[in-house]
Amino acid sequence: MTIAFTGGGTGGHFYPIIAIAEALQDLVREKRLVEPKLYYLAPSTFDEKALFENSIIYLYVPAGKMRRYASFLNVTDSFVTFFGVISALVTLFRLYPDVVVSKGGYGSVPTVIAARILRIPIIIHESDAKPGRANLLAAKFATKIAISFESAAAFFPKKAQSKIARTGIPIRKALMRTELEGARQYLGLEKDIPTIFIIGGSQGAVKINETVLSALPELVARANVIHQTGQANISNVEAVAKVVLAKSPNADRYHPINYLNEMSLQRAAGVADLIISRAGAGSIAEIGLWKKPAILIPIPESISHDQRTNAYSYARTGAAVVLEEENLAPHLLVSEVKRILGDPELAKRMGASAAGFTDPDAARVLANEVLSIALSHES
Repeated sequence: MTIAFTGGGTGGHFYPIIAIAEALQDLVREKRLVEPKLYYLAPSTFDEKALFENSIIYLYVPAGKMRRYASFLNVTDSFVTFFGVISALVTLFRLYPDVVVSKGGYGSVPTVIAARILRIPIIIHESDAKPGRANLLAAKFATKIAISFESAAAFFPKKAQSKIARTGIPIRKALMRTELEGARQYLGLEKDIPTIFIIGGSQGAVKINETVLSALPELVARANVIHQTGQANISNVEAVAKVVLAKSPNADRYHPINYLNEMSLQRAAGVADLIISRAGAGSIAEIGLWKKPAILIPIPESISHDQRTNAYSYARTGAAVVLEEENLAPHLLVSEVKRILGDPELAKRMGASAAGFTDPDAARVLANEVLSIALSHES
């Protein structure tokens, strides 16, 4: 049995694939089946360690981006995608997987088109409340379509409606639980004060970083601050923070981190009293599972079609407040932080409101369907 995954561009496309692979391995052991061969076809590995730990073999398939604004790069990238389809055709013909699982994103397009040409069954999963263009394209010939938000179904073609099922967002097993014991010591946090956990997405968020740095003296005056900056931003953030907090007696409460591995995420989530985050569907699903009050700052609609819709869909549960990036200012962020942390009952209600939003069985449900199609195709 051979299963191919594809998707790419962000952690929101990549990590649900890891979650599905984990669930597949569990099911195979439970059903005493022969261990499947797993492959990941995409323009980049994204996280080599996660692929290795889940016995997923990476195969390079080029893919070009299609930007939402006029750019000559859209022309050149269309040729990259064309050659990507040729590459994917050769690779899939050689592997001939029993099923292709696509998480969408520009990195999935060549592999999905090649799978269609070769008549290989395709399962797509859409994390966002408003589907991306890659999944809308793939929906026309997908065998099954999994969605996370009920509202996403309306965007797919009428002919595809019978193939749609709401599964939720697959979450890695390690992130389904948080670690509280030893977390404060591990992260070097001060006792007896609240902790704010700031997540800028897998690549960080410059606008959030800038706003947090401007608000830093007021934030550390009342809380520990764990700040995931993104790999490319860490040096600049550390340098600016050193200047901003030069006269602050609470400078040691600020903890910038370029990237959080699973253990760090578990511990940061465990001690967090408030989470400030972008509004990627995966991030929201994790926050919902952790049952923490949140301030969501979606990427503007002009740049990302999905995050604003995700943010307001989640905020309607009462578990989060939304701050639009165009309105984001240090005083506004500080005001919301004070309002939530200063009202324990409000924070408690917000955390409780998250219950039920994230389906912890999503990865297993998807893995079951992938296994079912793969076995039927194999036979």
